[in-house]
Amino acid sequence: MSNLVAALQTPEVRKKLAWGIPLAVVALAGVVLLAQWFRASEAGQSFLTQYPGETELPTGAPVGFPAWLNFQHFLNAFFIVLIIRTGWLVRTTQRPAAYWTRNNRGLLRTKGEPKKISLDLWLHLSLDFLWVLNGVIFVILLFITGQWMRIVPTTWEVFPNAFSAAVQYASLNWPTENGWVNYNSLQQLAYFLIVFVAAPLAIATGIRMSNAWPGPSARISKIYPLPVARAIHYPVMIFFVLFVIAHVTLVLTTGALRNLNHMYASNNGDSWLGFGLFAGSLVLTVVAWILAKPAFLQPVATLSGKVTRQ
Repeated sequence: MSNLVAALQTPEVRKKLAWGIPLAVVALAGVVLLAQWFRASEAGQSFLTQYPGETELPTGAPVGFPAWLNFQHFLNAFFIVLIIRTGWLVRTTQRPAAYWTRNNRGLLRTKGEPKKISLDLWLHLSLDFLWVLNGVIFVILLFITGQWMRIVPTTWEVFPNAFSAAVQYASLNWPTENGWVNYNSLQQLAYFLIVFVAAPLAIATGIRMSNAWPGPSARISKIYPLPVARAIHYPVMIFFVLFVIAHVTLVLTTGALRNLNHMYASNNGDSWLGFGLFAGSLVLTVVAWILAKPAFLQPVATLSGKVTRQ
């Protein structure tokens, strides 16, 4: 957090914010006015009638969210928040507080000496591994249970319907939400991109940037250069951040209790159970955020390597 505050206080960033924020507000106001004009026009009304904002799911598509999906949704959110935090620290910290060197024993034994990396990078890579493992299990269960039909488009009409949903959001007259039964097409495309495009890109570029990748003289390194991976990895992180912001905003503004029950309590009611579970997940995430410091990480990191201050 201190790194982020310091970055925001630099003259260059402050100058960009001084211009960027007003321009963003003006642009947003323009989008709202344009969307409202389109909705009021005859062509807009005809378009929204033909494309209401969602498509029919395939026959046999499941209704509701099972408990396993709720639990993995929590794990995914938990890992993503900490991965973004550690990734930012790796990118901005010039003098790490501690370093970690892998024990060159067991199945991971290599010919050369293991490279020393910052403790922040060690945590980032460890979280990456857990996130990928959770994601693999998630995708397998998606296809086993049929839940894939809710987030994988099966018709080209998803695109005009996604535009329709975007117009409805932008005009501030939002589409009717019934995520328990079916997502609108804009949500469906967003979830599809996160699961099947952004996540694989993050994994593929993250592996290329890791110390486990062969050296620059290796043929595969020449085919897949490091600058390419770096040029993709950071924008993918920004996409995840923007998705999280939009996702949380819509969850809390389109029927918070019902949405939180969908996501955390596996029911379609308006009780406070989902909110309570969501609050508990936030507490766990905040605690993990606070504990992600060398003093607390060192005992865990020493189980697989050596931690030093230099």
